[in-house]
Amino acid sequence: MSKTTLLSGCLSASTTIIKRLSSSKSDLKAVLAAKIPKEQEKIKAFRKSHGKSSVGEVTVNMVYGGMRGIKGMLCETSHLDPNEGIRFRGYTIPECQEKLPKASGGGEPLPEGLFWLLVTGDIPTQDQVKGLSQDWARRGQLPPHVCNLLKQCPKHVHPMSQLSAACTVLNTESEFVKAYNKGVKKTQYWESTYEDAMNLIGKVIGIAALIYQNTFKGTTDLRPIDASHDWSLNFCNLLCYDDPTFAELMRLYLTIHSDHEGGNVSAHTTHLVGSALSDAYLSYAAGMNGLAGPLHGLANQEVLIWIMKLHKELGDDPSDEQVKAFAENTLKSGQVIPGYGHAVLRKTDPRFMCQQEFARKHFPDDPLFKIVTQVFKVVPPLLQGLGKVQNPWPNVDAHSGVLLQYYGLTEMSYYTVLFAVSRCLGVMASLIWARALGLPIERPKSLTTDLLMKAVGASSKGSKKEDKKKC
Repeated sequence: MSKTTLLSGCLSASTTIIKRLSSSKSDLKAVLAAKIPKEQEKIKAFRKSHGKSSVGEVTVNMVYGGMRGIKGMLCETSHLDPNEGIRFRGYTIPECQEKLPKASGGGEPLPEGLFWLLVTGDIPTQDQVKGLSQDWARRGQLPPHVCNLLKQCPKHVHPMSQLSAACTVLNTESEFVKAYNKGVKKTQYWESTYEDAMNLIGKVIGIAALIYQNTFKGTTDLRPIDASHDWSLNFCNLLCYDDPTFAELMRLYLTIHSDHEGGNVSAHTTHLVGSALSDAYLSYAAGMNGLAGPLHGLANQEVLIWIMKLHKELGDDPSDEQVKAFAENTLKSGQVIPGYGHAVLRKTDPRFMCQQEFARKHFPDDPLFKIVTQVFKVVPPLLQGLGKVQNPWPNVDAHSGVLLQYYGLTEMSYYTVLFAVSRCLGVMASLIWARALGLPIERPKSLTTDLLMKAVGASSKGSKKEDKKKC
């Protein structure tokens, strides 16, 4: 075969691949483009008929309690029921595990399928999910300035700070900014936002992997992204984790951590910053700064520290009484049991349960897993007995760190980056819809304490007089 013939054959094959990738690229966007006008009309008609209807009332405690429980924002992608747990577009986690497409030979849902569900409300086909995998792989190459930033970043800088910085400077690539500067119509904002969201999802695994390799492994060399692999498998390869069971864990982890309705700090911050028409990269970076807080995404690290401390002090096979005493000492010291309780949930987090099922299936005899199971048995009754805890049940953070430890990913300061990679799916799906529905800049009304007291018929002077009478 001549060199000319060989080259011609290669070019022909490349053209076919590019056409196939282009087709898969437009598939989700075409589905979305067909859905958006219907949703716009539905909401327009609903607001016209019921725009002045009340959906709840705001109490003084809500104002002082971080707006907890106030119904005041829109999130189409998921809903957190206090008694049922999270539903992604109406589907529970067990239903998603059953219905969403899986990798060949795998048993866990692919995050690509969950993203399709979040964006469209529909369960995707295997081919649609494969198309998303190829599309994200095609978008995965990082710009040189982002790589250089991470390579030069001092290793003592927290991985979440590095992620935020890298995603912030990635906004040089924003298609929305280019379109906005050209004067694109407001009704078309969603199209360039969609492109930014897809590009960010494709690139975030490379950013996260480069942070890991440079900070913990002393290298800045990354394996290439393979268009024949799914998103999770490519992420595992970039991290140099080749165990196929670990890839299954990542598929599960990246699916269940993706979205938790709109009011949590990371989702709300992304939405808030995006409402100012900041691009997807700036909005996501802002949201991940919120995720980095110890009351949000950093909690999984605190759980693992507590579990390992318990294990070190009590050994592999402690009694229930020993575990109870350890937990009681934690509470007596003024601390909480990390991983237990939730701002909204009033039952065991379904995300905890599916992680426990994974561990029971793949490593039931692991000492740390046994301790997690034992704590699950001992701590809820202990907390219930205090009479002050609304939710004594474990949340998602109570388990995830132990799973990662088992597979050798022991760098705890990196765990929240994994959370951030997953959360990218949910907040980007919501941002696409925020632009599609033309949601305005978020600007709630604030009150001073004096104005709040006046609003409820109280006064600071009157309250002081009443306090003196009571005394």
